[in-house]
Amino acid sequence: MTAAAADRLAADAQQQADIEASWRERALNAEAMLKTAHEEIMKQRNHIGELMGQIRDLETEWTDDTMQRITTDNTSLKQKVRELSQGNQSLDDRLKAARSNVRFQDRRIAELELQLLDPTTRN
Repeated sequence: MTAAAADRLAADAQQQADIEASWRERALNAEAMLKTAHEEIMKQRNHIGELMGQIRDLETEWTDDTMQRITTDNTSLKQKVRELSQGNQSLDDRLKAARSNVRFQDRRIAELELQLLDPTTRN
């Protein structure tokens, strides 16, 4: 094998490694964002549970205005939970796409390596 061919193979291998690292980093970032979203959803659910408990405990002492404010706050919290759930779904979809892209890149790398090892298999 000539030095130029060896250099080209090394450059191709480095380029493929860089591409794979990029996709892996994206997948890891998506997983971290998904974990953060899950944590935020759990915080919101706990907060809603605490507020609902307060409502049950103090319901007789509250005026109509206070009840209206609590109802509004509860509605706002439910909306936030819905938004976080949608964000969670979006992050999950992005994670699935990133994993799919990594699998595709792995297959493509394997095909290219095969072509490098056996030039008669080129399309």
